[in-house]
Amino acid sequence: MTALPDLGRPPEIPPTALAAAMALLEGGRLHRYAEAGGAGGIVADLERRFAGLTGRRYAVAVNSCGSALFLALRAAGVKSGDPVLMNAFTLGPVPGALQHAGARPVLVEITEDLVIDMDDLRAKARASGARVLMLSHMRGHLCDLDALQTLCQELGLHLIEDCAHTLGARWNGSPSGTFGQAGCFSFQSGKHVNAGEGGVLVTDDDDIAAQAILHSGSYMLYAQNGTVPPPDVMARWQGICGNYSLRMSTLAAALALPQLDLLDARVADWNASHDRIAQQLRQAGGFVLPNRPAAEAYAQSSLQFRLPARAHAQMHAYVTAARAAGVWVKWFGIQTPEGYSSNPAHWSATAATEVPRACKIQATLCDIRLPLGLTHDACDAIAETLIAAANHAKGAENATA
Repeated sequence: MTALPDLGRPPEIPPTALAAAMALLEGGRLHRYAEAGGAGGIVADLERRFAGLTGRRYAVAVNSCGSALFLALRAAGVKSGDPVLMNAFTLGPVPGALQHAGARPVLVEITEDLVIDMDDLRAKARASGARVLMLSHMRGHLCDLDALQTLCQELGLHLIEDCAHTLGARWNGSPSGTFGQAGCFSFQSGKHVNAGEGGVLVTDDDDIAAQAILHSGSYMLYAQNGTVPPPDVMARWQGICGNYSLRMSTLAAALALPQLDLLDARVADWNASHDRIAQQLRQAGGFVLPNRPAAEAYAQSSLQFRLPARAHAQMHAYVTAARAAGVWVKWFGIQTPEGYSSNPAHWSATAATEVPRACKIQATLCDIRLPLGLTHDACDAIAETLIAAANHAKGAENATA
């Protein structure tokens, strides 16, 4: 059998990015702004390039996607105690951003395809009076974004997209991050662009961009940002927005910028591996994978599946068997948060009553990361290991029954 690869291997840093980072280190000018003036340097270059990539007027580079989410909430006018809607399949930085802004999360159900439930969204929006939806495209899964836009307009909702897992993904030809008032992206090492850490907020709204720039810590040197609203807009917010020191570092930008040119090739590589493994799991039986609509052009750097017939102890046995065989399976039904896996019960004591379907779905939901460059043999070995672990765990259960 082919040796199993390291599923946690991050995307490689290209030589051009390493050279750019080394040049910054040798020069010593590592701060995000130059007090004596200038064009803004590599962070500004990244912002201009990213705005062009997503087709939005403004891009504000910050130190993490979590910071971008927080700034988007602040710019949306969210205040302490305000209800904010969020889908119940996400990770800790999303409820964390809400807590940072002082907001009260209102959990919304998900479907078996791991996307937000529109009917529950409508009901929760009306019942809570919330005016903001923080939508997480968790693990790369896009809902019907055209339908969601229409529903948000009907309900008067301000849509913020968490696109940490969907850089390069599209719905009906439009990039993720362009359906709401703001989109937030991640450059964490496991994402589509590996800068170790970093994030970008994109928007077409002058006021959102101005607030994000000032809050991120521009020291009134915001003319050095790559994309900046008109002077009168900046002047309107200048004396109001505090400096939170959240702007992206020059080193992170140096690492990220050259990788944007590799995005299409990376997405094609990831999707090929995802589709090959997913096909084999479907054929094996017992595994349930989300449906992917024709309108969704996904950028799938991980793979999700459920084993809906398994109870909690059986799921624990399966995950243990898969890990022992060399495939690090993450389980969203785990009782306490583990690494990059969590579920609604970890953020809300009343989740079981607020979103019972989401809790049930995630009780048997697993996923694996997909490193770049997997061969067909490696993909087959991963699939065989996942299937064998399911059979082994089932056999062990029958033996003790």
